[in-house]
Amino acid sequence: MFVAPDPGLLRLRTGLRAVLGIALAVTVAELAGFSLTASITGGLAALLALFTVTDATVRGQAVTTLLLPLAGFPVLALATLLHDHTLLRDAAFLLVVLGGVYARRWGPRGHALGIFAFMNFFSTQFLHAVPAQLPELYAAVGIALAAAGAVRFVLWPIERRTPPPAAPAPLPGTGLARITTRQAVQATAACAVALGIGQVLSEDRWYWAVGTTWWIFVNTVSRGDTLVRGFRRFLGTLLGIAVGMVVAIPLHGAPLPTALLVAVCVFGIFYTAPLSYSWMMLAVTVMAGLLYGLLGVLDPALLVLRLEETVVGAVCAALAVLLILPVTTHAINDAWIQRALRAVHAATAASERRLSGDEAADPRPHVTELDLLLGRVRLSLAPLVHPLSPFRERKARARRVLGLLDECAAEVRGLAAVAADPDASHDARLAAACWRVESAVERLTSPRTPEHAPAGAAEPETAPHPAPAALGHVSGLERLLAALDEPLRTPPGSLLVRS
Repeated sequence: MFVAPDPGLLRLRTGLRAVLGIALAVTVAELAGFSLTASITGGLAALLALFTVTDATVRGQAVTTLLLPLAGFPVLALATLLHDHTLLRDAAFLLVVLGGVYARRWGPRGHALGIFAFMNFFSTQFLHAVPAQLPELYAAVGIALAAAGAVRFVLWPIERRTPPPAAPAPLPGTGLARITTRQAVQATAACAVALGIGQVLSEDRWYWAVGTTWWIFVNTVSRGDTLVRGFRRFLGTLLGIAVGMVVAIPLHGAPLPTALLVAVCVFGIFYTAPLSYSWMMLAVTVMAGLLYGLLGVLDPALLVLRLEETVVGAVCAALAVLLILPVTTHAINDAWIQRALRAVHAATAASERRLSGDEAADPRPHVTELDLLLGRVRLSLAPLVHPLSPFRERKARARRVLGLLDECAAEVRGLAAVAADPDASHDARLAAACWRVESAVERLTSPRTPEHAPAGAAEPETAPHPAPAALGHVSGLERLLAALDEPLRTPPGSLLVRS
C-alpha cells in the first residue's frame, strides 16, 4: 500500500480534498448551531458524496450529486419516523436494501443513489435520531452536499484536469440486469438474517450486522468476489478495533484530538480504497470508534460487540451468495476474458488493415479497450489468486492466464506502434498470421473450434518490403493464444472459461 504507484498523485489529492470537503461541511454545521448528531450526519453525507459519486464525466458527477437528496431525504424521514416502531422500521430497512442494490443496474448513478439511501437509514440508527431532529438533519445534509460540491467542482476540481479513469463497458444489459436482480435478492435475504441475529446480540447496535452485509455486496459481482470481500472486511475491522482500543478509548471523546484523528481516518479511507479493502476498513472502524467517543458511549465492550456484529454480517453474506441464486465466479470470468480476447483480435485486425494501406483503420482504440478489460479481468480473477484461496490448481491456472493475457497486450501494443509508423509496409505473411490469430480467438471464445478461416477472403496486396517487426508481434500472439488454450479449456468443475 505504501509503495503502490500513484500517477499524478491522484489518490493523495483525492484524499486531501475529501478531508477539506468534510471539514468544511462539519464546520458550517457547527457554526450554524446544529447538534452533534446533525453535524455528524452532515459529515457522513459529505463523505458519501465525495466517495460514491463516480460518473465518467464531471457533468455526470454534478448531476448525481444534485440527485442525492432525492434518494436520501425520503429515507431519512422514514427512518426517523419509524425509529420506535421496530417491525415497521425493520421492514422499511429491508425495502431500502432491496431498492438500493437493484438500482445498480442503472450504472454509477444508480449505485451512488442506492448507497446514499441506505446510509441515510443506517446513520439514523447509528446516531439514534428522532423525528424532532429531522429539520436540522435535512439542513445539515443539504449544507454538507453543498460544501462537498463546492470543494469538488469549484475549489479543487481534480477531475477537470485529470479525467476520471475510464472503465470498460458493462456486461450486456440482460446479463447485468440478471446479476443485479440476483444480488438484490441475495443482499435483502442476507440483511434480513443479519438484522435478526444482530438484534439478538444487541437491541441498540444491531445495525452493524446489516451494514456489514450491505457493504460486502458493494462492488462485487460474483460469489468469489463476495466471499473474499467478506474476509477482508472482517480482517480490517479486527485490526481497526485493535487500533481503536489503543487510540480511541484513551481520548474519552476529547473534541480537538478526536477531530484531528477523524481527519486522518478520512484521508486513509480515500487513499487506501483503490488498493486494499482491508486497510480501508481499518480506517472506517477507527473512525467509527472515534465518533462513538464523541457521542460518549465508547468502551471496550462496544468495540467487541462491533466485531461480533461484523462476523454475523459477513457470515450472512457468505451464506446468501452460496445458497441463493448464486452468480459463479467462473461465469463472470468467462464474460470478461472473452471480451479481452476479442479486443486482442480487433486490435490485430485493425493493425493489419492499417499496414495494408487503409488509413481509416486505427488500432489504438482497441488497445485502450484491451487495457481496460485486462484491469477488469484482474478484478474478476482476484478471488482465485487470493493468497488464502484453497484451490491451488485453479490459482496457478488463473495466474498463468493473467500472465499470458498481459503478454498478449504487450504484443498488441507493439503491433499497433508498428502500424502507426508511416514508413512501415505490408507483408503477405502478415495476413495469414492474422487469420490464424482470429482462428485462435474463435477457438478460445466459442464452444466449438472453427475448422478453418472463413472462405473466400481476398488476399491483401503485397508491399515490396516485408514488415518483420509486425509479423514478429503477430507470431508472438499466435504463440500466446495457443498457450492460453490449456488453462482456459479444462474439464468442467475447474474451468476458468467454459469449454
